[in-house]
Amino acid sequence: MKTIVIIIGVLVVLYGSYRMYRFINLDKGLHVLVAKGAIVLDVRTVVEFNIGHIAGAVNIPLGQLHADSLPLDKNKIYITVCSHGLRSVKAMHLLKAKGYTVYNGGALPDLQAELDQIQPGR
Repeated sequence: MKTIVIIIGVLVVLYGSYRMYRFINLDKGLHVLVAKGAIVLDVRTVVEFNIGHIAGAVNIPLGQLHADSLPLDKNKIYITVCSHGLRSVKAMHLLKAKGYTVYNGGALPDLQAELDQIQPGR
């Protein structure tokens, strides 16, 4: 019984740390950028994207962002998003290193909640 309580405690601490990490790394004011024309770049797999995505989002899976040539415009602003927020951070760093202007949108539900500020009920 004591082992189970310890395992549950460790899992709670890990989950809390993960949520804090996501909160700290999530860029703020993204709904304003989208309202001004920023493009939501969904870096999940095609299957995940087809299950559900933010309206108007462009899907390029994270693995494809390593290519030398990307179908992206360096004059546009991108907001990366994925299912839990980890791939979006990786994509943001990868694209910034290639010269793109990119913000981290984090997890899909979090970004959707942020975007609902400009289009409630979307």
